[in-house]
Amino acid sequence: MAEAATAPQGLARVRAALPGLHWIDDAAQVARLSQDFYWYSPVLKRQLAGCVAEAVVRPRSVDELRAVVGSCAREGVAITPRGAGTGNYGQAVPLHGGVVIDFSGLNRVTWVRAGAARAQAGTRLADLDRAAREHGQELRLLPSTYRIASVGGLFAGGFGGIGSINYGPLGAPGNLLGVRALSVEPEPRLVELRGAEALHLHHMWGTNGLVVEVELALAPAQAWAEHIVTFAERDAALDFAHALAAAPGLLKKNVCVLLDPVPRYLTRLHEHLPPGAHAIIALVAETSEPALAELVAARGGTTSYRAAAADVGPRLPTLQECCWNHTTLHALKVDPTLTYLQNSFTPGIHLQQVREVHALFGDELMWHLEFIRGMDGALTCTALPLVRYSSENRLNQIIATLRERGVRVNNPHVNTVEDGKFGGTLAPEAVAMKRRLDPGGVLNPGKLRSWG
Repeated sequence: MAEAATAPQGLARVRAALPGLHWIDDAAQVARLSQDFYWYSPVLKRQLAGCVAEAVVRPRSVDELRAVVGSCAREGVAITPRGAGTGNYGQAVPLHGGVVIDFSGLNRVTWVRAGAARAQAGTRLADLDRAAREHGQELRLLPSTYRIASVGGLFAGGFGGIGSINYGPLGAPGNLLGVRALSVEPEPRLVELRGAEALHLHHMWGTNGLVVEVELALAPAQAWAEHIVTFAERDAALDFAHALAAAPGLLKKNVCVLLDPVPRYLTRLHEHLPPGAHAIIALVAETSEPALAELVAARGGTTSYRAAAADVGPRLPTLQECCWNHTTLHALKVDPTLTYLQNSFTPGIHLQQVREVHALFGDELMWHLEFIRGMDGALTCTALPLVRYSSENRLNQIIATLRERGVRVNNPHVNTVEDGKFGGTLAPEAVAMKRRLDPGGVLNPGKLRSWG
């Protein structure tokens, strides 16, 4: 089924019908709000150059959202939803002009209850986490971009991140409780989706439904201290990180491994990262710090930095923003010729695989690992290695070689949903959801091969 192309005069009619909405016309603002962090990829940077919306609209209520969505559906105007634009694959980049709907005006925390919270899609994750902490709870999962990233953006384009060492990715059963979605039809309908059904909209980049509210499970709030532990030997660093991640009684929120030379790119931390060192960034509950100290001593590491929970944010920058894809951002600021990949390893043999591919590629791939629980709870690690980019052909060779070695690659250099996270295919239920919620193919056209 083909996606709708924007009718030449459709946008003019939409705007004429809705003059009271907050339309953004300034060319520089429209260009900025038509982008995300796709420039992490030299491939997407070339492919998506010049892709700009014809207009941006910022609804201030669900009624305004419903009005503009219905009008766009009637006129065949392409809609690209945007949270905070912190994605890395061109999710928020309009391929066929039309309208970018900026969700930042829909930013109300609906409620916080025991074990769960619900918020509008444009709510910043930091604000929702702050609201949860007022009730002695916290978000289970946060991306490194949590200060500006939105709830809807995490759901529609994210994975998990900080906290995945305990709860796995966002899509693991029990993390995502439900969503309220708006159908893209001449008379839009609000639809409540619960549990597994809601996950048919997860990581779909807003191609098969517009998410208005998200309901997430919470965890008991902890005071998280931040540590850097360094090692002179790579294998010792890997073994320590695995032991820390696996320790069932040691409360932690993130275990990040930066093998040399990756620490050299974190210039803001240079005084805590000796030359040639391999570093582990560990977020642990303050009650678990004595156990961490014992583990560091037993494994021959050195704690080069520690920040108390009360100091993180108010007085000291947080190490959370040196983990996950923030590591890539710091590296690109130092060397913009670099790029990255996204890998995951097989539980049980993950360290063996890391050692094999490290030996295979040398410093062409510089390894940054994040320990997580998988969908089934098994401990493993994922990776966002820095890549010394030479050509798209060489990049594809690296991806093929990794896959041949049993290492999964979620390709961040493509801008179709199927070819990134989903490995070339898409569940029929996700396509059925698009038929249900976007029968005219208006949403984020050009990014869903399974549609047309």
